[in-house]
Amino acid sequence: MTQHASPPRDSTGKVPSAGAPPAWRGLMARADVRTLSLLGVLAALIVIGGITKPDEFLDTRNLQLVLTQASVIGVVTVGMTFVIISGGIDLSVGAIVALASVWATTVATQEYGFAGILFTAVIVGVGCGLVNGVLIAYGAMVPFIATLAMLASARGLALQITDGKTQIVTIPSVLDLGERDAYVLGIPPLVMVFAVVTIIGWLVLNRTTFGRRTVAVGGNAEAARLAGIDVRRQRLYLYLLSGLCCGIAAFLLIILSGSGQNTNGNLYELDAIAAAIIGGTLLTGGRGTIVGSVLGVLIFTTITNIFALNNLQSDVQQIAKGAIIVAAVLVQRRTASTT
Repeated sequence: MTQHASPPRDSTGKVPSAGAPPAWRGLMARADVRTLSLLGVLAALIVIGGITKPDEFLDTRNLQLVLTQASVIGVVTVGMTFVIISGGIDLSVGAIVALASVWATTVATQEYGFAGILFTAVIVGVGCGLVNGVLIAYGAMVPFIATLAMLASARGLALQITDGKTQIVTIPSVLDLGERDAYVLGIPPLVMVFAVVTIIGWLVLNRTTFGRRTVAVGGNAEAARLAGIDVRRQRLYLYLLSGLCCGIAAFLLIILSGSGQNTNGNLYELDAIAAAIIGGTLLTGGRGTIVGSVLGVLIFTTITNIFALNNLQSDVQQIAKGAIIVAAVLVQRRTASTT
C-alpha cells in the first residue's frame, strides 16, 4: 500500500493555494506600509512647523538641534526596542541614564579625563542592565517589578551622589564635542553616534542569530526553549544591551549639557516605549523594527520642538504624546485582528 506525502501547510495549518505568495512577503508589505505611514506623519509635521514658524523651524541650527536631541533618547530607544520585541519592558532606562551621567561626572571620575567619563558611563549602564537581567532571567521576577525597583534605586543613588547639585564637566575634550566646530559636514557628533547605533541595531536584529532569537523569545518563549534557545540567557543579554545603550546615551547627554544631574533622563522610559510602539513594535513581543522606532523618536522630538517654538506648555505636549500612544496601540490591535 503506497503512502502519499501530505501537502505542505502554513503556520495556521492551511494548505497554501498554488501560486500564493510566501508569508514573508505579506510581512514585508505591512512593514513598508508602516514605514511609509510614519514618514508621511514626519513630513506632515515638518510642513506644519514650516508653516507656523518658518524662520525658526526651518533654520539649519534648529534642525540640527532637533536631531541632536533625538540622538540621546534615540540610542535608549534602540535598546528598548530589543527588550520589548522579546516580550519584556524596561522602566528604568531614564534612571539608569541619570545614574550613569552623575557617576561619570564626579570629581574623582573626571581626573581620568575623556576616557574615564566614557568608560564610567558605559560600565554603570551595563552594570544596571546586568542587575535587571539577573533578576528577570534567573530570579524569575516580572520585568515590570524588577525594572521599577531599579528605577527607584538608581534615582535614589543618583540623588545621593550629587546631593541634589549639578556636577559641571571641566574636561575640554568632552565639552568640545558639543560645539559647532566639532560638526562634520554640518552633522553634530551626537547624531553620528546615533546613526552608528541605529545601523548596528538594525543589523543585529535583522541579520544575526541574536536578532532571530530575540523575535522567537518574544513570539513564544516556550516554543523558543523547545527549539534549543536558552531563553534566560537571551533575556539577560537583552537587558545588558539596554543598559549599554543607556550608558552611551548618558555620555551623549553629558556632552550635550556639559554636566551631570540626578534629574537627567526624566520620563525617558515613556518616550522610548512610546517611540517603539508607534514605530510598530508590539508590546506583547514578537515583532518590531529599528527603523520604525527611530522614526517614532524623530516624530516625538519634532512635535516637542514645534510646541516649544509656538510657546505651548509642556503639559500640552504630554497630552499629545499620550493621545499618540493610545492611537498607535489601537491601530496595532486593529492590524493584529485582521492578520
